[in-house]
Formats: sequence, structure tokens, C-alpha cells
Amino acid sequence: MTSGPSLGLRARLLFAFALLCAVTAAAVAGGLYVQARNDILERTQDAALKATKERLETLFPLRTPAPDRIELGAIAATMVEGNSYALAVYREEYVEAGPPPGPPPTAPGGGRPDRNGPLLSSETVSADLRRTVAAGEIAWQRVVREGTPFLIIGAPLVTVEQDRSRVSGIEVYTARSLYPEQRSIDWLATRAWLFGGAAMAFAVVVALLATRSVLRPVRELGRAARLLGEGELRTRIAVRGSDELADVARTFNDTAAELERHVTQLREMEADARRFVADVSHELRTPLAALAAVAEVLDDEAVRLPGPAGKAARLVTQETLNLTTLVNDLIEISRFDSGVAALSLNEVDVTELVPATLRVRGWSDAVRTELPASATARLDPRRVDVILANLVGNALRHGEPPVSVRLTADPHWITFEVRDHGPGLDASVLPHAFDRFYKASAARARSEGSGLGLAIALENARLHRGDLTVANAPDGGALFTLRLPRWAADPDGASA
Repeated sequence: MTSGPSLGLRARLLFAFALLCAVTAAAVAGGLYVQARNDILERTQDAALKATKERLETLFPLRTPAPDRIELGAIAATMVEGNSYALAVYREEYVEAGPPPGPPPTAPGGGRPDRNGPLLSSETVSADLRRTVAAGEIAWQRVVREGTPFLIIGAPLVTVEQDRSRVSGIEVYTARSLYPEQRSIDWLATRAWLFGGAAMAFAVVVALLATRSVLRPVRELGRAARLLGEGELRTRIAVRGSDELADVARTFNDTAAELERHVTQLREMEADARRFVADVSHELRTPLAALAAVAEVLDDEAVRLPGPAGKAARLVTQETLNLTTLVNDLIEISRFDSGVAALSLNEVDVTELVPATLRVRGWSDAVRTELPASATARLDPRRVDVILANLVGNALRHGEPPVSVRLTADPHWITFEVRDHGPGLDASVLPHAFDRFYKASAARARSEGSGLGLAIALENARLHRGDLTVANAPDGGALFTLRLPRWAADPDGASA
């Protein structure tokens, strides 16, 4: 299961800052809006209630406890103040009084808010408000009429008899437009959101600057780590400030310096080891040449020497040859390690090279070949001969017959397959088959090979820009596969 592409660190930091600022701005703007709205409406309601009570006081004493329609109109007119409206109710009589003549009150659509009918009537005053007022309490409610908010206040008229007050049954209702207050609230809301948006934009700018200052050291650290991984051991990071990122930069620099020191020591030790092997190998060639000449004489005389002496002579001859092979292989390996090994390319028919390799070493009868009619390639015949000799020799020594060599070719590659029909290689041995001096078991510590043959074969394959691999064949036995470019590049890089 694959996941989609994730946001980068910069995008995530910006998103987090923006989200935090948005939440903060919304909370602050919303809180200010609610607080301001409540304060404005409460002050308006308190002022309207106070004015209503003052108007009610002017109605006492009542002229009659059972007013007619004209008297209800007078009561309603007395409750009108400014652009407010009033409604006087007695039993089923409803009389409304409006503001005095003059400019119409301001409303969102223009014109009078009650242009489509009376503002206060039995339909616009809720039943709950009527019940509360009829019970002798002053109550209020907010309603919206044609887009304009109004505050409706209801109050009962009471009569006093023998120091006792009772509800007269007359109810008065006033309606005051809250449009100016609504405009103030809307203005506050707009300003709150504008300031919130400005604060959010400012926070995003601050976040950009902050992420830039934070991510710049991170990017530098990533670039330095890549360079260090590519082998630029002198890579260092400029340390700025004294915060945690500066501590990381200092730690990186200390680690890089320590790594450079260790790698330099290892390279010096490796160079000393290579130089030592090369020097020793070259120094051994001269005495070995003399030993080889003596060994040939001893080998010729071994048949005429007594039993133990003849056996000793043959042992000296064999060990001299083994030591000569080891020294030659060490010299060859030292050339690869020092980078002086080079190809001597020639155009040859590989189908003739394979039989020649087997014939020179006397393996023609012991090895089966499967070759095409012709396969011309440009390669170094001496080095290919060394590869094949090491692979076939290894199969003859450590595998079981029959040993075979199979050659295939396509327009770009030639492939050699060398296999035997023995038990194959153990799974733990396969990864180390081309390691230098690697022995599959202690019992093979005194085998005839130098322990460098397969390593030299692999180096020669790589020198051709090819590859050499080993695996166990499905039907048993070890299978070595050598792939070489059919037209190898010249040492100067030009292809033939």
C-alpha cells in the first residue's frame, strides 16, 4: 500500500502557522463581536426600558379603567417617542400610534419599515409576550420586520386602590428600531474580520521569515550530508548563533572532522598495505626465479632419487610453483588496487579463444564446450584467458565432472557460462565467492589455488566494464556467468 506525496517541512510549518493564526483570529474576532453586540443591545434595551417606564408614569392616574378606542389611541400616542411605534390593547381593542410626521425612519431597503402593514398588531406581538404582560410584568423581545430589527417592549398599566395595585387590563407595547445598533454591530464585525485577516496575513509573513531562518540550516545540513556521502570529507557547515540548530551544525562538523581523520588513516593504512604487498611481491620474484630453476632440476632428478628424497624434491617443486603463482597473483592484484591495470584491446574470434585456453592448460578432454560458429568481439584476449582459466580451473578442482563452457552472443554482449555438476556452493559461501583469500572451509586451507583467482577474474571483468556472477544451477553444481561488452571501449573512452 502506497501513500500519496507528503507535504514538505516548509509547507507544513506554514500550514500550522496559518491554521493557528486563523483559529486565534476567529476566536478573538468572534469574542469581540459577541461582547460588543451584547453590550450594545443591553445598553439599548436598558435605555428603552427606562424610557418606557418614564412614559408609563405620565399616564397615571388613568382617566377610566375601561377606556374606549379614543382613549386607547391617546394612551398609545403618549408612549410614542421619536421614531418608535406604540400599541395600546384593552381586551380585544388594538390601537396603534406611529411616529410624528417628518422624514421616514432609516431602513435597509429605504422607506418606512411598516410600509407593508402595521408594525404592531395582534399578529406581530407574540402570544408569549402577551401572556407575560397580562400577568403584570414588563417584558421585551426582538423581532425582524422586512430586514430591520426591532425591540418590542410590553408593559401592563396598573391601578392603585386602597394602597394596593392591581392590573387594569390595559397593555401597551412599544417598538423601537434597532437598525442603528445593527449597523454599529455590523461595522464592528467587519472591522474585527478585517483586523483578523490583516493579523493572519502578518502571521503568514512572519511564518515565512521564521521557516526560512529555520529551514536554511536544515537545507545546508542536507546538502552537506549529501556531499559527505559522495566522499567530500572536507565538507563543513557554517555555525550561526547558539541555538539548537547551531548545536546540530557543530555536531555535524565534529562528526565530519572525525570521519575525515579515520578515513584518512584507513586510506594511509590501505596504501601502506598495498605498497608493502607490491614491494614484497617484486622482491620475491628474483629469488623465486632462481628457486624455480633449481626446482626444475630437482624435478628432473626426482625419479632417480631414493623414495623419501624423491618425494621431498617433488614437494619442493610443487610448493615453488604455488609460491610463484601466489606472487604473480599478488602483483596482479596490486596493479588493480593502484589503478594501473589497463586493457590491450584486440578484435578476436571468441570461439577460437575458448579452445585455445583449454588446450594450453591440457583441459580440452576434461571440459565440454558449447560454442557458436563465430563470435567476434573487441576485448583483451590475455585478460579474458585469465578469467576463463580461473573459472574452469576452479570448477575442475572443487566441482565434479562434467565441467562445461557455454558461449552465447548478441549484438552488444558476449556471455560465458562455466559450470560443474558437483554439490554447488553453500548459501553462506555465495556472497564471498570473489573475496580475496576466502576459503569455504578450513579443510581447504592448503588447496592448490592462491585464493586470489576468482578475485582477479572479477577485477578483469570489471576492467572490461562487464560483470561476473555465481549461482547454483537448478539441477546441481556451481554456475559462473561472465558478461562482457562485445565492443569494449578503448582506454581513452572512445568505442571501437
